[in-house]
Amino acid sequence: MVLKGKVHKFGDNINTDYIISGKYKFKTLDMVELAKHLMEDIEPDFYKKVKKGDFIVAGRNFGCGSSREQAPLVIKYAGIPAVVAKSFARIFYRNGINNGLILLEGDTDKIEDGDEIEIYLEEGKIKNITKNIEIYVTKTPEFLIKIIKEGGIIDYLKKYKNFDIG
Repeated sequence: MVLKGKVHKFGDNINTDYIISGKYKFKTLDMVELAKHLMEDIEPDFYKKVKKGDFIVAGRNFGCGSSREQAPLVIKYAGIPAVVAKSFARIFYRNGINNGLILLEGDTDKIEDGDEIEIYLEEGKIKNITKNIEIYVTKTPEFLIKIIKEGGIIDYLKKYKNFDIG
């Protein structure tokens, strides 16, 4: 699986309320509508800048805060297939994988806002096309890749009827 897109870079400690403001969490369950408010407390016009296939790149502790599943879902529904960060809050990581969002941990210092990158999921590698460098990230275990490729844990279980991912 190879993905290519433009980077939207953020810093450390991007919490779930920055990803999707808590003021929207009870207004609708329509993820397409909620995705229009992605990152708006940090960057008000963010949704207008994002194109399908773009990536979010961040620093440490991405997704900290509440355990709302809306946070990884609005990223996915905004057309962003992957987030690359130095580290993720564990509950966000779990929710992201369960909902089919690719989450990669690695050194993001050599990736800047606006860079074009390619993600090689199975290899645990990112090519920064803009800077002509390769960055290795923590390789995603094969069983998680299977879940992601099916669109998340629910879609995986609907298809295979069990959790035999060995």
